[in-house]
Order: sequence, then structure tokens, then C-alpha cells
Amino acid sequence: MQDLIPLAEKIAAMLKQRRENVAVAESSTGGLISAALLSVPGASAYFIGGAIVYTLKARRAMLDVPDSAFAGIKSVTEEGAIILARAARTRFAVTWSIAEIGASGPTGNRYGDAAGHSCIAVAGPVERSTICETGSSDRVANMRTFSAAALNLLIECMSSES
Repeated sequence: MQDLIPLAEKIAAMLKQRRENVAVAESSTGGLISAALLSVPGASAYFIGGAIVYTLKARRAMLDVPDSAFAGIKSVTEEGAIILARAARTRFAVTWSIAEIGASGPTGNRYGDAAGHSCIAVAGPVERSTICETGSSDRVANMRTFSAAALNLLIECMSSES
């Protein structure tokens, strides 16, 4: 997690300076994005909450996202990540939200995605999404890489909004 802390510190400084806040909805990163953001002293000034939506049951309960929101789309896509990011932004009533869904490994997920595949989205004054592909089955390394990609995407969105 040490490699995520400089990214989290940059985000913390930006959010505090702008008096904005953030929430997280993550799946295959298992709370690592939230942990990085919370590792910075003073996180209560900008971090509102997070949800680990590793299952459909969790997604329904924690983000109140109905199955109909995913009708006609594969859930592990940029479009699916945007749906989760928007839901987290609304549910937690924050300026910014990050969502991540994917397959950390060592095998693929039940949706047919190979290990090392993640879709990440940010919702806020600027919305963006991206796909992160590592080509690796190393679960822990993928979790760190996906988390770094999510934090970098938030920095990119916040920087373009300024």
C-alpha cells in the first residue's frame, strides 16, 4: 500500500483545499482504495464513506442499485463502473466518487473477464472511466495496480475540473 499513499496525499490536499469530499464503491480492490484515502491524517475532512460491492447482494444493499440499472449491459464495463460511481456519489451525497469493478485473480470472474481486468470510473463535476489491464494473475499486485489507476483517475478528473 505504500505506493498508494503519495496518490492519496495528493488527493487529500486537493479535496481539503477545495472543501470537497469523496466516497468509494469498490469490488475487486476489496477496500484498498478506501484504505489508501484513509491513511492520510485528517481524512475525516474529505472521506465520507465507502462500500465494498463485491457481490450483487452488496451492490443492491449498499448502493441501492437495482438490477434494472444493468439491463442490457455487461456489469464489468466502463458503463457499469459509471453506474456504480454515480450511485455512490448519490448515496453518500459527495462531490466525487470512485468506482472499481473487475477480476483481480488468480482466475477470471464469473462474467467472463480474465484476471487482471478492471473497469474504473469517477463521477463528479467531471466524469471519466477507464479500463485497466495488467495481463497478470497475481491477485495482490492487480489489487494495487487497480487501486493506483483509480486514484490517478480521480486526480486527473479533479485537475481537469479546476
